[in-house]
Amino acid sequence: MSQSCIGPCPDGSPRRIPWSEGCLALVVILALSTSCSRPRPPETGRHEADQDPHPTLSVDTHRIAEADSEPGNWMAVGRSYREQYYSPLDDIDRESVDQLGLAWTFDLDTNRGQEATPLVVDGIMYLVTAWNKVKALDARTGELLWSFDPEVDRAVGALTCCDVVSRGLAIYEGRIFLATLDGRLLALDAVTGEAAWEVLTVPPGAGYNITGAPRAAKGKVFIGNGGADNGLRGYVSAYDVETGQLVWRFYTVPGDPSDGQESPILERAAETWSGEYWKTGTGGTAWDAIVYDPELDQLYIGVGNGGPWDPSIRSPEGGDNLFLASIVAVEPDTGEYLWHYQQVPGDAWDYTATQPIVLADLEVEGRTRKVLMQAPKNGFFYVIDRQTGELISAETIVPINWAEPSLDTRGRPVVRPEARYWETGQAFLGSPGPAGAHNWLPMAYHPEIGLVYIPVTISPMVYAGIQAEGDARSRSGADLVDLPGFRAVDEGLHERVLAMNRGFLLAWDPLRQQEAWRVEHSTAVNGGILATGGNLVFQGEANGELAAFDAETGEKRWAYATHGGIVAAPASYRVDGEQYVALLQGWGGGFAIASGEASRLSGPKRNISRVLAFKLGGEETLPEPPPFPEISPPPPIGDVEQVETGRSVYASQCARCHGGNAVGATNMPPDLRASPSLHAREAFVSIVHGGSLLENGMPDFAGVLSPELVEAIRVYVIDRANATIASPPAARSPARRPKNVQSARDIPEL
Repeated sequence: MSQSCIGPCPDGSPRRIPWSEGCLALVVILALSTSCSRPRPPETGRHEADQDPHPTLSVDTHRIAEADSEPGNWMAVGRSYREQYYSPLDDIDRESVDQLGLAWTFDLDTNRGQEATPLVVDGIMYLVTAWNKVKALDARTGELLWSFDPEVDRAVGALTCCDVVSRGLAIYEGRIFLATLDGRLLALDAVTGEAAWEVLTVPPGAGYNITGAPRAAKGKVFIGNGGADNGLRGYVSAYDVETGQLVWRFYTVPGDPSDGQESPILERAAETWSGEYWKTGTGGTAWDAIVYDPELDQLYIGVGNGGPWDPSIRSPEGGDNLFLASIVAVEPDTGEYLWHYQQVPGDAWDYTATQPIVLADLEVEGRTRKVLMQAPKNGFFYVIDRQTGELISAETIVPINWAEPSLDTRGRPVVRPEARYWETGQAFLGSPGPAGAHNWLPMAYHPEIGLVYIPVTISPMVYAGIQAEGDARSRSGADLVDLPGFRAVDEGLHERVLAMNRGFLLAWDPLRQQEAWRVEHSTAVNGGILATGGNLVFQGEANGELAAFDAETGEKRWAYATHGGIVAAPASYRVDGEQYVALLQGWGGGFAIASGEASRLSGPKRNISRVLAFKLGGEETLPEPPPFPEISPPPPIGDVEQVETGRSVYASQCARCHGGNAVGATNMPPDLRASPSLHAREAFVSIVHGGSLLENGMPDFAGVLSPELVEAIRVYVIDRANATIASPPAARSPARRPKNVQSARDIPEL
């Protein structure tokens, strides 16, 4: 690991912290160094008597719970434990927002997807980038104070579902908590950036990853993991913030019964599974939402999809498969089960419940209810009593065709027969697809206006059970027949599915369970949301525009062209009496890089990774963006059989990062159609077999692909590049996009 500090630091690099590959809970404790200093933080309006020389030391459960008393700070994921992505600051409002300008920028040293929202405490900004690099900046100027690199092995990127991203940090009692793609959890000194301890939270070499943000409360830091598509068993762990020792672990699905289940609730859960599920795979990883509730002293866990997706593989006799696609409440001190609500019993469509969970108090039928709200992948919006897990209401926010649009009397979905592809033996064009009606992208809640703002996606996919070996498919146990960009059953269907792709910003009334307004976008996936006390809603778009909308009407009040795609949600903070809106820019994430053709419906997307901070009267400007790489391939080579072999291998090994049908959505990971290595077989082989670009995140496939298959991939990409030149696609604007699918019945089925 490497760490650097701006200021009078000692010469030389700090020693690397070793970590064991043979123990789940090995902790290395280092003495905190005080030899590095940082510039004095800018004044934030707090009384001098209240100023702590190291203000992060006082960030604890009470302070985060009382975040509304410090509206100038952004101390946790979503600003407070309620994770509402709402800032009460109102200097920037509907009348003044037209004066909003760029205050400062900070260029990042990673050019992959940037999904995190920065934390800001008393004038210091803390952020995490792709590859889990952490930086502390002066929130007033963007000056670098310190940086830390956990030195994640770049080969891990090939095992990660959805880009080499991180969704945030936790700050608690003077430490910054970081989770890494390779499964580590680290505590950094918030003043110096030096590591205090680290622990490996997953079995080494098992295929787990972590992209979610840690959460901290009550002297513990909570973290989950990803890997359900690989059939891995999900769990959430709590570690002591001081020592890094494991306090408890809650498994979200049962394990091997011969070993005994870890708790009585898992014994009950095991009754909802069949077959040898512990061998075929279970899934249920908690890769994003983990929310602490200080009012009720509960911890809410969003549980992921089944793995394999096809339930006939993992649980051949059916069953609800608890706790897949569920919200589970546990006791934060012990991890003891409290209650659960399952959204998709026996999940078969990658309909996770890991999406952001927002806590609020709502007046329901004349009385105040403490609720949690979630818009998960499956297309419903849920309002749940967070004290008991009772479902209060649920309605669809998009047309769906996997189930009826209303739940049954028990709060369960009524699955349509045609959606049971593993029973019918027929492919099913499902909507939502695995990208969801709403995915990880933060939604926001404005408590004064009473609306939730959701970045909505419509991107159907054809689901089909595994019929034979050798064709392109994911490790999920279901053919990825047409995750837009993956090859469709036929070209006509492929074009129809692409035409359905669209996205919009939706303002949703959670009490009436109905739409208030929407703003159409040109691409299916766009950025996360920030709502403010100035009655504005901020969102970045795939096309690089950061916009501010009237929170009550949806009218666009302001926009700024950033030159690069945006997926992260902004934060707002105040320093030296001025309100800022800041975000990480960097196009990426699973849909962005894999669904090349769908992402390109409004044109190619550029990854420019930087921090952007805006304030009233800001006068900074951005440099002109670099041109897109030119597609200039050699003439077609190889025969039809070689092209088809290359297509199949590309779909299974390359599409997840470089885009389906060899259509890249962005410059990083690169669109292979524009790669100079197409002109030289040796150069192409050195990349795919020799690992010459490993530092960029391109793994070595020497142990996976033969030289003949590598050449078949090159032949296929050359073929696709020449086809593009012969018939270039036209970008579509929102005004030219197809009309919304008005009902589930309008979605064509096979």
